[in-house]
Amino acid sequence: MERMRRILDASLLWRGLMAVCLWFGGQWRNSNVVQWFLHPGERGRAAARNSLFFRLWQGCRGALCWIYEKLRLDRLFAGSIFLRCGLWCALTAAVAPLLPTMAVLALVLVSFASLALVLIRQRERQLCYSPMNPYLLVFAGIYLAAIALSVTPRGSLQPGILFICFTLFALVVENVVATRRQAVVFTGVLVVSAGVVSLVGVMQYQLGVTGESSWVDSEMFSSITTRVYSTLQNPNMLAEYLVLVLPLGVALLLSVRGVSGRLWWLGCSALIGLCLILTLSRGGWVGALIAGAIFVVLINPRLLVLVPFALVALYFVMPDTVIQRFTSIGDLGDSSTSYRVSIWMGSLAMLKDYWLCGIGPGTEAFNMVYPIYGYAAANAQHSHNLLLQLVSDGGIWLLAVFLLMILAFTRQICVALSRSRDRRDRYFLAAVLAGIMGFLAQGMTDYSFYNYRVTLVFWAMLGLGAVWARVATEEVPAP
Repeated sequence: MERMRRILDASLLWRGLMAVCLWFGGQWRNSNVVQWFLHPGERGRAAARNSLFFRLWQGCRGALCWIYEKLRLDRLFAGSIFLRCGLWCALTAAVAPLLPTMAVLALVLVSFASLALVLIRQRERQLCYSPMNPYLLVFAGIYLAAIALSVTPRGSLQPGILFICFTLFALVVENVVATRRQAVVFTGVLVVSAGVVSLVGVMQYQLGVTGESSWVDSEMFSSITTRVYSTLQNPNMLAEYLVLVLPLGVALLLSVRGVSGRLWWLGCSALIGLCLILTLSRGGWVGALIAGAIFVVLINPRLLVLVPFALVALYFVMPDTVIQRFTSIGDLGDSSTSYRVSIWMGSLAMLKDYWLCGIGPGTEAFNMVYPIYGYAAANAQHSHNLLLQLVSDGGIWLLAVFLLMILAFTRQICVALSRSRDRRDRYFLAAVLAGIMGFLAQGMTDYSFYNYRVTLVFWAMLGLGAVWARVATEEVPAP
């Protein structure tokens, strides 16, 4: 590698290309748009502290603290495992892709209760602030209202409440993971859990486990007999989960010291990458490529020059089945692609009448309305597009708040990247943002929140990103 770097540095073509890239990079960094983006004011934090909701929270918390002290509950909970909110938070994130959804929900509720108990027990402890938090709370509020306004409130109640609980888990992660060491441990927990899920997927491939016939166009891809789905029941959902976590594994690999640690995280990352390939999810592959490009741009933009060579190398290394599957992206002759296009057309026709408030969360609400507007795919369970489905669930307001939340999150990560001088922190910041963006990119061809366990990992990643943005710019003492 060092020899290759010296050869490139000696090349006049390479040096000229780098000079041009650096000039354009300097112009971009010094532009007014980028300077505004990277230098936010503190008005958001002050407004949050002075808001009515914060004052209500302070009042309720004060009352609960008074009751806790008067009943002398500190003796009852002294040394209790329920005070170890970090344990419950990490456990929930670790087993999310492995356990049934209702079991994961139970752990989420225990995490909520544990954090609430700690906040009541420790009066001086304050909630952490993140620029995305106001949008996240409004997002959850709109989703709650969407349940009441649903075409079938009873049918939307369970999936809606489940989604809201998993959404608010981001706030638990943000307030429980307080130090750099805890952030590294939580990141490692997510990657190891993904490694276990990937191992199950690779074993499925070795055993030749077959899934539903609708997952592959047998006429177009006659050589494909297995698409792994591991513990998530669907190869596309598995790919979305792996796209989220894979950049974290790369960040751990680059930041760890010691041969044994590097071999461990290299093995986990390679296993996750292999399983992602075996899902044969074209949307997942595109999401992974976008995540990789974002990671490289944020860490060292000059490496982008090597991307075309890497893609050419992959063409000669990958099996013909993978190449054929990838090059079929956008081919309407594929039943999967034509199926999605017909669903998008039907969903757009439906949303012309329901764009303001949507039809409500859940499959039952979607199946009550969509068949009226559907084309050839009237039996769809969702719109196969994240943005369309958010409008379907809660109207255009839900989509607008979601996009504002992602913008606030992206800005927070980029600000932390611009201010941090620690190389390892920058790896983790870039990895979180890359995973989120890769996940959202795949969401353009599928409804990413259809699997609630994958949804939980997404919100946990948002909370983890807020933690890394905080610890990268200031060291927060452990609670």
